[in-house]
Amino acid sequence: MKLNRSTLILTGAVLAAGLSAAPASSQEVLLRAASCFPIGSPPSRPFEAYVKDVNKQGKGFIQIKLLGGAPAIGSPFTMTRNMSRGTYDIIGCPDAYFGNVLPESEALRLSDYKPSEMRVNGSYAYMRKLFARKNIHFVARHMSFGPFYLFTSRPLTKPDLKGWHLRVSPVYTPFFKSLGATVQRSNISQVYTYMENGTVQGYGWPALGWVPSWIKVSKYRIEPGFYVATLQILVNLKKWKTLSPRQQDIITQIALAYERRGENWDARLAKSKAWMASKGMKTIKFTGADAAKWSKAAKDAGWARVKRRSPRHGRVLERMMRKN
Repeated sequence: MKLNRSTLILTGAVLAAGLSAAPASSQEVLLRAASCFPIGSPPSRPFEAYVKDVNKQGKGFIQIKLLGGAPAIGSPFTMTRNMSRGTYDIIGCPDAYFGNVLPESEALRLSDYKPSEMRVNGSYAYMRKLFARKNIHFVARHMSFGPFYLFTSRPLTKPDLKGWHLRVSPVYTPFFKSLGATVQRSNISQVYTYMENGTVQGYGWPALGWVPSWIKVSKYRIEPGFYVATLQILVNLKKWKTLSPRQQDIITQIALAYERRGENWDARLAKSKAWMASKGMKTIKFTGADAAKWSKAAKDAGWARVKRRSPRHGRVLERMMRKN
């Protein structure tokens, strides 16, 4: 076919218009990120490492700018809500800090199944639909810190917390209260001070992601552990939909690699406990009926809270996530 000058000019104009109309996602995109923990603190480091991996592997496609962490840039309890409203594009946050946005999210820490199993049994898909209603895209459980434990300044000889005043987060407040404890909320930076001055006699925290300086005020670790301490990667859903499939894949696949590694925490947990023991921390391990009472109280209190806050979805999630 012979093309004249006017045809070539018209063709060039159409191509130029097409290029200018190409979505921004075909270019490198910068996402604004925030951590729900202080930057550099043990529980924040996995998300910071994730950001670095995305920036390394996503050059030319997607980059993340980590703006800071709570509480320096705001309360961790408002971080997820602010992200859903567009203040941030992506955050690393435990479900303890976004139950006020999605009440059902608390089920994530109660599940008896690994993430890989939850992706098969439908519970993750169910959660993703609930997140989407809040303009949030659930990417992955990109890190697990293993079970929570009660750390104390004095020995606890039975699963009874009457007379104890404990520092809590929403994670285990119902559990500790169900066994008779009075409770005190605080942020991470206040835990040491509260233990040192006797404001509280104990606190809940995972043995991984633990702050080493707390060894000075933590004399005992109570076992068995309960729930699973997790860090989730969440993205503003409207922003997510503007990303190209390649950009979404980079965000997702790197998170899934972390999720798979995080499923196996036994070696890391053993190392952490050995270090605590080397510094003088003693382990109090309930056995038999006491262990059963402790574990059942934790599960019952946790699921009761989820079902109270979201009766219909809570019952569905309990059937999908609880073994006994």
